[in-house]
Amino acid sequence: MDGLSEHDARLQVRGGRPLEGEVVLSGAKNSALKLLAASLLTADPCVIRRVPRITDVATMVTMLRALGADASDEGDAVRVEAGGRLSGCAPYELVRTMRASIIVMGPLVARLGEATIAMPGGCNIGPRRIDFHIRGLEKLGARIDIEHGFIRVHSDGLKGAVVPLDYPSVGATENLVMAATAAEGETVIENAAREPEIMDLCAFLRGMGAEIEGAGSSTIHVAGGRSLHGVDHTVIADRIEAGTYLIMGAATGGRVTTIGLDPAHLELFLAKLQAMGVQVEEAEDRITVTRDGPLAPVDISTLPHPGFATDLQAQTMVLLSLAEGTSIITENVFENRFVVVDELNRLGAGIETSGHHAVIAGPRQLSGTVVEAPDLRGGAALVAAGLVADGVTEVRSVYHVDRGYEDLTGKLCALGADVTRWEEDPRTGPPEDASLLTCEDEAVRGA
Repeated sequence: MDGLSEHDARLQVRGGRPLEGEVVLSGAKNSALKLLAASLLTADPCVIRRVPRITDVATMVTMLRALGADASDEGDAVRVEAGGRLSGCAPYELVRTMRASIIVMGPLVARLGEATIAMPGGCNIGPRRIDFHIRGLEKLGARIDIEHGFIRVHSDGLKGAVVPLDYPSVGATENLVMAATAAEGETVIENAAREPEIMDLCAFLRGMGAEIEGAGSSTIHVAGGRSLHGVDHTVIADRIEAGTYLIMGAATGGRVTTIGLDPAHLELFLAKLQAMGVQVEEAEDRITVTRDGPLAPVDISTLPHPGFATDLQAQTMVLLSLAEGTSIITENVFENRFVVVDELNRLGAGIETSGHHAVIAGPRQLSGTVVEAPDLRGGAALVAAGLVADGVTEVRSVYHVDRGYEDLTGKLCALGADVTRWEEDPRTGPPEDASLLTCEDEAVRGA
């Protein structure tokens, strides 16, 4: 995961081209990060395959090295061996850039009996409450202090318990499952998150020798105290990446097929696409969308899985801006998920927000301009909008998008999009030729 640019990057997107073709999906960002953290639970080597080459993964690999683990690239895989002297202190400089860093808390407490984690940073999409993590670990017998911006966790030995979650938090469920593998006795997590990434983590842990039942349901049972060993595991495909490309295909009136994902992981999302008038074909690991007619408005409410994923809300908003009528999106997960609305409206979208509701009046003819990616999924939404906008759209602060999408430019160019990426060195400014990296360049670089 070395070699990723630290320079700012911009995308220039020329709209009006229907996307056509297939996209081989990368491994799921929201799974790979947790599996890398889980590798701290054993001194044996763990090999994690289909790890996406994105900046969040690079940050997590750097985090593991800072904690004392050996982590190295092996083709499309990352090999982690945490057999040396581990530190229980996660560096502030890394945690502040990525909220998912807090996920090392559970495995560090399980392995070392202590962890010190800076309050996490990441996308500005609203508070992701850590009290679910804290109360859950306290139920397992951990002692926790929060002072000077750090969470300090200590344990003289975790003990299994019934842990009811007030909300099915993905991160809290993952932290508790990992911590519970070292607890004495059985842990029962009630109102657990049900995301496919939770199931992938539990499969990874079972491969290490953990005894876990109920993954994918609202009640997870963990029999603690089992000896854990190394594992070779392949990350599931990224359902949010799949949904993003399917939206782009539908928005441009093309035909796009994603390869590698079980359609069941996007069941409600695909049903909403069909309700809009998008044709959806499903196979074992393939999803194809086509559209040859107008889009219909729909109402959407984001909810934890199996509800409509909040990570697809911003991209879907672009599609709804093209629909013939008024749609309403209700955001129930993150309060600042509408931060991209102002930028979409600069492109000509007719979106009004009130509290956690967004009203999208369509159809709108989007027009290219300069926009700023406010966060990861908002940045992807702006790229999607640029693909259907008249003229050229310049998306700035693409480093947000780099956190979660592997080779976005290359994959879009392969689908026939006119997308150019160029890097800006903060010391020298933008290159003289703003079209430094063309689609052809991306194809050569990715070969």
